[in-house]
Amino acid sequence: MARFIKRGKAVIEVQQEHSKVKQVVEAMIRNIESGGDEAVRAYAERLDQWTPGSFRLSDEEIRAIIDRTPQPIKEDILFAQQQIRSFAEQQRKTLQDLEVETLPGVFLGHKNIPVSSVGCYIPGGRYPMVASAHMSVLTAKVAGVKRVIACTPPIQGKIPEATVCAMYFAGADAIYILGGVQALCAMAIGTESIPAVDMIVGPGNAYVAEAKRQLFGRVGIDLLAGPTEVLVIADETADAEMVACDLLGQAEHGPTSPAALITTSERLAGETLAEIERQLETLPTADLAGAAWRDYGSVILVKDMTEAVTEADKLAYEHVEVLTADPAYFLENMTNYGALFLGPETNVAYGDKVIGTNHTLPTMKAARYTGGLWVGKFIKTCTYQRCSPEASALIGAYAERLCAVEGFAGHRKQALIRVARYASKK
Repeated sequence: MARFIKRGKAVIEVQQEHSKVKQVVEAMIRNIESGGDEAVRAYAERLDQWTPGSFRLSDEEIRAIIDRTPQPIKEDILFAQQQIRSFAEQQRKTLQDLEVETLPGVFLGHKNIPVSSVGCYIPGGRYPMVASAHMSVLTAKVAGVKRVIACTPPIQGKIPEATVCAMYFAGADAIYILGGVQALCAMAIGTESIPAVDMIVGPGNAYVAEAKRQLFGRVGIDLLAGPTEVLVIADETADAEMVACDLLGQAEHGPTSPAALITTSERLAGETLAEIERQLETLPTADLAGAAWRDYGSVILVKDMTEAVTEADKLAYEHVEVLTADPAYFLENMTNYGALFLGPETNVAYGDKVIGTNHTLPTMKAARYTGGLWVGKFIKTCTYQRCSPEASALIGAYAERLCAVEGFAGHRKQALIRVARYASKK
């Protein structure tokens, strides 16, 4: 049986914290619904100390930012975007329109139709999340979305210029320097200056994830992508330095980011705990990573790989690194994860920044029922049907009898009128 060597906060504590977040977001949505731009501006001033003349960047402002951004940074952004674009284009090719003749004269099909407008949230706060622009804006454009707007918060009162470059290169039709719940609400509800969109996407903190949850239905969402999660599955072949590095590398996202180790080796578990403390002494982001590990870090000892799969699927974490002798075993057997990183040669940072897969992934156990953001999330698969007169008479005869069984008189009449009209033409 699996045994916890270290356990993070209890579920009840996390739920209590979420209850507070829920109440704050509910109030913000109500205020923005009634107050529009004025409410958005008040939140931006209070939460981000940000009061520009316009939240939207003009073409001239964007061009000036592009011009003064160092060329090596722009080249790295374009390299990463080419990787994301290439994989997204290959994924798009797997989505094919369909039409089949299921009976003589009965034609059924589906079309893959891009969502008309999308709002992309690019997180900021302490870090400029440049890569999130590729993952959302660029992927939406590959899917064929006509109008894509993007919001990102200021960082310490300044525009995150590398992020703006990434948004522009990715194809954003409008760029707003606006953060947090107020940005999500502005895009979803619409204000005097920000036309509403049909869908909002992108990762963020617990408040952003809760805003998406509450706004769902009014608009579509990609998934609930809250504070990042990382799970490392390791056996005796792994080394503690790499395990600790990869756990802390994700924990640095914020003080509520869960990080877990599942291992068959009690020796590795002990060495990793010691190594984490050693690395925290010199890690520049130790204030965040250390708090996350203290409050949300877990170490689980299992007897074998089968039990490792069982425990990993229970966690259903966003990122899962496999540092074992046989990583393919987890690709073949795990079912609940956002993304897998197989073997020591790869890691979550590759997926987060550049390798080509999308980094907007399910958290909070949502991996039990959904995958991450990809071109398919921006596409509606819509069905259609058509019949020849003879086929309509045939289907109508079945339909009217089945409608009668259910007591739907109006439905039955729809069928009968066609049977009467088309059966006589045989």
